[in-house]
Formats: sequence, structure tokens, C-alpha cells
Amino acid sequence: MRRLLFLLVFGIVGGGVLVSLGAWQLRRLEWKQGVLAEIEARIAADPVALPTTPDPEADRYLPVRVAGTLGDAELHVLVSTRDLGAGYRIIAPFTTDAGRRILVDRGFIPTEAKARPRRTGAMEITGNLHWPQEIDGFTPDPERDKNIWFARDVPTLAAALDTEPVLLIARSQTDPDVTPLPVTTVGIPNDHLQYAVTWFGLALVWAMMTFYFLWRTRARPRS
Repeated sequence: MRRLLFLLVFGIVGGGVLVSLGAWQLRRLEWKQGVLAEIEARIAADPVALPTTPDPEADRYLPVRVAGTLGDAELHVLVSTRDLGAGYRIIAPFTTDAGRRILVDRGFIPTEAKARPRRTGAMEITGNLHWPQEIDGFTPDPERDKNIWFARDVPTLAAALDTEPVLLIARSQTDPDVTPLPVTTVGIPNDHLQYAVTWFGLALVWAMMTFYFLWRTRARPRS
């Protein structure tokens, strides 16, 4: 009887813990969906003027419109997209009419277009401010002699092009041969539903195992 009671209590406590973890992930899912909705609304909002001192946290995803001159210099960040394949993001310096120099992510070009000339000069660009976090312990150093970079590390790119550490990711066209890759929420992970299903699945397995051991324990004395 004690063994049965122990198995029952152990099964109920373990199953309760697993169910509570699944419920917690559902709450996290609801929270994350709200965060993503806020980000999407912020990305799609009407553009404003470039802030005087942009903040990497407060101004992340801020829609901005700038007028000025796009420079000839370029940095090529290696990227691969599902729809366009392998290529480069074009990072260029942009001097605003007010005299400020910032970075502009113009968008995507295929690898074979690396050496082709692109439109520069006076233009107006609409996009979103962003400070991507693409550096980790496995990110290679840039191949500066080949102008191949492997991440959009804003301070490093800004130092290379002598600009403010501010990156505007264009959502308007800057050249017919450059495909804008505007900011979206696609790359922001949201795996809470999968985690919830996993925890609830484990809770079901736990309940089945508990029932099985209870049945075996009761059946053993009879046999």
C-alpha cells in the first residue's frame, strides 16, 4: 500500500510540474505574440526625422526618412536568403542634408553583381533604424582585402566607413538592381508553442507511465 501511495504521489507531483511548465510556456507565447505585434506596428508606422542621438534600444525599428547624398563606398555583407539565394547586403555611407553621416543597408545583390556600379548621389531614403545582433563566437573576421563581411556589426561598419554608429535599413528603392531587405519580425524567435507542446506531451507520457507502474504494482501480489 505504501508503494502504491508513493507511486501515486510521485506521479501526481511530476505530472503537475510538467503541466505547469507547459502552461507557463503558453503564457510566454501570449506575451511574445504581444511583443511581436508591437514591433510590427512600430516597423510599419509613419516615418519620422532622424533622431539627434539615436538609442540602440529606445529607437530600435524606428521608421525614419532621410534626405541627402549616398556615397560611393560600399561594404559587402555575405547573406543567403530563401527567395533570392546567396549574395551580399550593400552597406553604404549616407550624408544627410544636415551634414550627418550614417550607414544605410541598401539591400541585396546576387554574388555575380558584386563588382557592378550602383546608383549613388542625392536621394531620399525611407527605412528603419536597427542594430542587428549577428556576432557570436563562430563569426569569422571580415576579409577586408576582398570586401567580404560576415555580420552587420554596426560599430565596426561605422568605423570602416567613418560614420555614426547608426544603421538605417532601407525599405525604399535606392537602385533598380538592389533589392531592399526591410526589417521584419521573421527572424525573431518564437518557439514557445513548440515548448508547450513538448511539456504537455511529456506530462501525458508521465501519466501513462504512472498508470502502468500502479497497475503493475497492484497486479504483482495477485500473481
